[in-house]
Amino acid sequence: MYAQIWIKYLPIIRILLKRTRQENQVLDLNRIDFERMGSGRKAGYKFTIEFKKGRVSNLISSSALATDLAQVILEDKATKEFLEGGEYTVSLNTKFQLLLKNVTPAE
Repeated sequence: MYAQIWIKYLPIIRILLKRTRQENQVLDLNRIDFERMGSGRKAGYKFTIEFKKGRVSNLISSSALATDLAQVILEDKATKEFLEGGEYTVSLNTKFQLLLKNVTPAE
């Protein structure tokens, strides 16, 4: 349902994930894109996806928005390969900001 929107944002998400090596990143999304696809303002636009070694490590099935984002990210070969090298969180807040963090433990 939301995959088309996420595909549009994927190139910048890929770049920002790589930049998380230095610091956390924030991507401001277009609220209207999501509200058109969803069932209104209360469609549950808030989630966190945890990626560990290229896989989703937390339960996201209750959010179509999160499930579609994880699917788009993991279907992109370059992004999946990057994620296999560590641990990352991708979360959306109520201000339609996508927060990307590298949470790989220090060696």
